[in-house]
Amino acid sequence: MHLSRRDLLLAGAGTALAATPLLAAAPATAAPAGAATPAGPAAPDGSGAATGSGAAAGRLPADALDAGIGAITDAGMVGAFAEARDGRDRWRGASGVADLDTGRSMRPGFQHRVGSITKTFVAATLLRLAGEGRVALDAPLGHYLPQYAVPGVTVAMLLNHTSGIGDYDTVLFTSGYDVERLRFTTFTPDQLARIGLDEPRTGAPGAGFAYSNTNYVLAGLVVERVTGRSAADEVHRRVIRPLGLRQTYFPGRRTRIAGPHSAAYLPWYDGQLRDFSVTNMSWAWTAGALVSTAEDLNRFFRALLGGRLLRPAELARMRTTVPLDPAQPEAGGYGLGLLWLALPGGRFWGHDGVVFGHATISLHAPDGSRQVTLGTNVTHYQVPGQPDPIGAATGAFLVTALSGPAAARSADAARMPAPTTPLPGSPALTRPLPR
Repeated sequence: MHLSRRDLLLAGAGTALAATPLLAAAPATAAPAGAATPAGPAAPDGSGAATGSGAAAGRLPADALDAGIGAITDAGMVGAFAEARDGRDRWRGASGVADLDTGRSMRPGFQHRVGSITKTFVAATLLRLAGEGRVALDAPLGHYLPQYAVPGVTVAMLLNHTSGIGDYDTVLFTSGYDVERLRFTTFTPDQLARIGLDEPRTGAPGAGFAYSNTNYVLAGLVVERVTGRSAADEVHRRVIRPLGLRQTYFPGRRTRIAGPHSAAYLPWYDGQLRDFSVTNMSWAWTAGALVSTAEDLNRFFRALLGGRLLRPAELARMRTTVPLDPAQPEAGGYGLGLLWLALPGGRFWGHDGVVFGHATISLHAPDGSRQVTLGTNVTHYQVPGQPDPIGAATGAFLVTALSGPAAARSADAARMPAPTTPLPGSPALTRPLPR
């Protein structure tokens, strides 16, 4: 439920070559340059509602963002949507097709399965509990969950992926046929946790970063043990409801996304794209089942990074990171459910997420003032070692939103780092997009 090493941010040498679109794409749809966006009530996080487009305010490069999101679908992605913000200034846009069967256009307000961005919500919930003295981050996992105790593993090690516990989804999904076979299966958190705990350890506790969704299933179980409530209810009570995130929710066993949304495509064995937007997300639970929108995610990270959700001590702990790649510690780090990446223009904080067919990335300036969240509707398409024009276009769009067009054109943009952990089921599910 995290981006692969060649997904959204990879824009290395050779991947920026012009490419013939793999699928027909609808034109980009965004607020017209210079047009006013209707004002609304102040946001619950204190940031206020958007008052105009980037062109009107002269801060966000609206024309470049329109072109940039169109370049993602020109490169072959079926559909993409995004919201960028700079203070009170907002740009929203979309390009391509939401549903190939009906030809519906992608829209910027769509709900989306946001995968591992769920982890940031769960970590924030545990940090709020830590601030209340109800959870000790450095306490052994077995103190709260003796039935899942692993010697040396603490609660904090679950949150920054240094526990060494194996990943359950690599056991569940060994081919696309597993995704189809299990799409309506209900898994319990206990089942998921025990699958991961039965896997070989990736390293000694605390030795280094090794991404595992099992960590966040266990984190959800800690929330339940401490509060006596379901983890979904507790995340809603402590994070979602206080911030007014009205389109963010755990679907539970419901297989359909509640609001307007796009299809969720996987390249299939017959050379077509198969839609997995209708599926039981219990397999992801507190590791990646959340549904949200670009607007809600930007509001969440603005409140989080701006210090309006956590106390200073807990936010500082959340931002204490370990290297994503020990060989390149300057490229990126992972804290407690929060990562940073070194991009042209500086360090940007956030998270990314992938489930079957929906990918999302949400990146923000350290204080949450400059933001971008992007969603796309095809995953598991990039063949390792092959050029990735979609990834190159995506990287350029993100840097344009965060640092401006000049930064996106710079030589540094071709050396942007990428998270190195696999998609669920990858590489077994990886297939090229059909032409």
